[in-house]
Amino acid sequence: MNLEKLRNIGISAHIDSGKTTLSERILFYTGRIHKIEEVRGDGDGATMDHMELERERGITITSAATSVNYQGYDINLIDTPGHVDFTVEVERSLRVLDGAVLVLCSVGGVQSQSITVDRQMKRYQIPRIAFINKMDRAGANPYRVVEQLKDKLGAEAFMMQIPIGAEEHFQGVVDLIEMVALTHEGAEGEEVISGPIPDDLKEEAEAKRLEMLEALSMYNDEMMELLLSEEEISTDLIYKVARDAVLGGATPVYMGTAFKNKGVQPMLDAVLRYLPSPLDRDISGRDPADETKKIELKPDGEAPFVGMACKSVDDPFGQLTFMRIYQGQIAKGETYVNQRTGRKERFSRIVRMHSDKREEIDVAKAGDIIAVMGIDSASGDTYSIERDFCTLESMYVPEPVIKIAISPKSRSDGDKLGKALQRFRKEDPTFRVFTDEETNEILISGMGELHLDVYIERIKREYGVELEVGAPKVSYRESPTKEVSFDYKHKKQSGGSGQFAHIKGRLTPIATDSEDSFEFEEHIVGGRIPKQYIPAIEKGLRDSLEKGPVAEYPVVGTLIHLDDGSFHEVDSSEKAFYTAAQGCFREYFKQATPKLLEPIMNVEIECPEDFQGTVVGDVIRRRGIMTSSDVLEGTSVIKAEVPLAETFGYATDLRSMTQGQGTFTMELAVYRQTPSNVQEEIVEARRKANEAK
Repeated sequence: MNLEKLRNIGISAHIDSGKTTLSERILFYTGRIHKIEEVRGDGDGATMDHMELERERGITITSAATSVNYQGYDINLIDTPGHVDFTVEVERSLRVLDGAVLVLCSVGGVQSQSITVDRQMKRYQIPRIAFINKMDRAGANPYRVVEQLKDKLGAEAFMMQIPIGAEEHFQGVVDLIEMVALTHEGAEGEEVISGPIPDDLKEEAEAKRLEMLEALSMYNDEMMELLLSEEEISTDLIYKVARDAVLGGATPVYMGTAFKNKGVQPMLDAVLRYLPSPLDRDISGRDPADETKKIELKPDGEAPFVGMACKSVDDPFGQLTFMRIYQGQIAKGETYVNQRTGRKERFSRIVRMHSDKREEIDVAKAGDIIAVMGIDSASGDTYSIERDFCTLESMYVPEPVIKIAISPKSRSDGDKLGKALQRFRKEDPTFRVFTDEETNEILISGMGELHLDVYIERIKREYGVELEVGAPKVSYRESPTKEVSFDYKHKKQSGGSGQFAHIKGRLTPIATDSEDSFEFEEHIVGGRIPKQYIPAIEKGLRDSLEKGPVAEYPVVGTLIHLDDGSFHEVDSSEKAFYTAAQGCFREYFKQATPKLLEPIMNVEIECPEDFQGTVVGDVIRRRGIMTSSDVLEGTSVIKAEVPLAETFGYATDLRSMTQGQGTFTMELAVYRQTPSNVQEEIVEARRKANEAK
């Protein structure tokens, strides 16, 4: 395999921008499939949506990988979901990819999930190109989308093409580098015809070409000089600078309509020409013995092997682990070491994936993305040739925001449910399972209603377990609102070895945007409390954070200053100070006027303009705060911040308010103080629940 001719790319976007449809066209034009299937249709469904549930709902739930060959280049392609509920799928795909295609709808433009995906691409410094899809839709406006890329995402975006016609008259694009018109012929648009630019577009094409060159000249002094002296710029120089610009963070914009088979091949050409190969990416690991020491990894098949497990899936044949190889190579039947657990594992089978189908291979080399059968790993594990060789930075996993209680309808299904939960928890780091100690209920938590809905449906289908599902619960937090000083003595000195611990200090609220913020500072001087007892105090305080005194929710936003105290030569111990810290926290936290914090969601709603008033009124009734409202081509786009507690069942309510035409997306924005009347209701409900036990 020639690494220069290898591309590892992902396709990411907002919901319903046409990612899976675009993936289907790429598979067709590269000869991987011979018949195009639609995402929603009477046929077998899109190749990359291989789960029955995905085909029924017409959405992507899990990211699917495939490998194609186009014009002598090997491309590993991952199609990712758009819903924020499955955001970890996008996160772990981007973690191991070299480049991406950001798909945008020509009418919707940059939407809420596009902003999330953009943030994820920036987190892993993934170079990307943008593809404006659905150019055949009524209201298509690529110029507005490019402006939104600049304004909303702060992207260095510039057009590499302009459209020929728009909406139902969209015929193709003008290539601004070669200055030719590209149109499509053949039953499936497989032939790209290059011809002269239509007369009515020549002037616009010249103007847009100049804009493109000006944007590119920021990345190259030679081009800047040629532009200033108004000399001819060779196409070779433009291609070279465009590639440098993309690797430097610029976003060239392409356009087309995947559904109508137009504009896909020129976008694929851009993937080969501008997106990085594994050789262009600087990847470094850390030395486990010394975290500050970096280990540069080279995509060299002869160097010692380093790879990352980015995703694991249980299937009928055992666990399948997707792996990106950063350095060296792996061979079937060889043994490699999981750097997290230190365990040696045998890679019994190596497969190249094509959605849910697989091809056996004997060897995989640096730069490749493959799957290994039968190893026991978690997402983000690093594998290498020996213990403590190198670790790679793991991926970011967002915290779940919604909880529900589940129980099997039939007692005999308990084991099957346990197996299902064990499997899904392993596959998806944002899906958490725990048992409520007091009620013994099984609680599952995730990123949203849809996320948990899908898992409940999968448990039913794949394991045959019917579930009873409780009402959703919100993950509230408790936080102090004022500073209090504490002076707490723990004393048990009646015969035998006693217990004595005395601590003094201050409990202070700190600003919190995160979900778990607790800080501990000790200012003990002169050995007032021996050093060996300090960790026990901190542990006692940390262990008290699980359940706050207001309504037994986790405590955040707290800073403890330990200023003074005293101890007893004989009766003081770590256990005594641990117990004192817990008792002190319980007693004094109540005096800091604690408040409940609730998760606030960023909600983006799209509905026909006629229903705008009704929808806005409903948002305000749900304690929502409007942040913006725009009308584009008869569609109203409403953005608001709404407490999560008020959004349950919103999908059904929105559909009934808008005659089935409204859609919405939401993601966690911040935690904010709950209004006191709502807090009283929550505390009362919690008290009644406890009494009922």
